[in-house]
Amino acid sequence: MASKNPYATYANNKVASATPAELTLMLYEGAIKFCNLAKIDLEKKEYGDSIGHVQRARNIIVELQSTLDFKCEVAKDFDNIYKYIFNLMIRVNHDHDMEALEEVLVQLRELRDIWKQVMKNAKIAR
Repeated sequence: MASKNPYATYANNKVASATPAELTLMLYEGAIKFCNLAKIDLEKKEYGDSIGHVQRARNIIVELQSTLDFKCEVAKDFDNIYKYIFNLMIRVNHDHDMEALEEVLVQLRELRDIWKQVMKNAKIAR
C-alpha cells in the first residue's frame, strides 16, 4: 500500500480542482520558481543544476505555447513572447548567461501579473 504524503495529496487536489485560468497561473508561478532556482544555481556556479531548472521552466513554456488558441488574435502575440523567452532560456543554458535569465524572469513576472489582472477582471465582469 502506498504511503500518503499530505502535501502531495493537497497539491494534487489543488491542480485537479483548478480552473483552466488557475492552471495557467500555476504554470507561470512554476516557471518563475524554476528560474529563481536556476538563478541561485548560476550564482553558485552549479551549472548542471541550473540547466535542469531552466529545462523545467522551458517545458512549462512549451506547455503554455501548446495551449494557445490561434483563433484568437492575441495568441500570435503570446506565441512570439513564448518563443522569445524560450530562446533566452537556450542562451541561459548554453552560456550560463545571468542577464538573459534576469530578462526571462522579467518577462514571466509580467505575464503572470497580466494574467492575474485578466482573472480579476473576468470575476468583476460576471
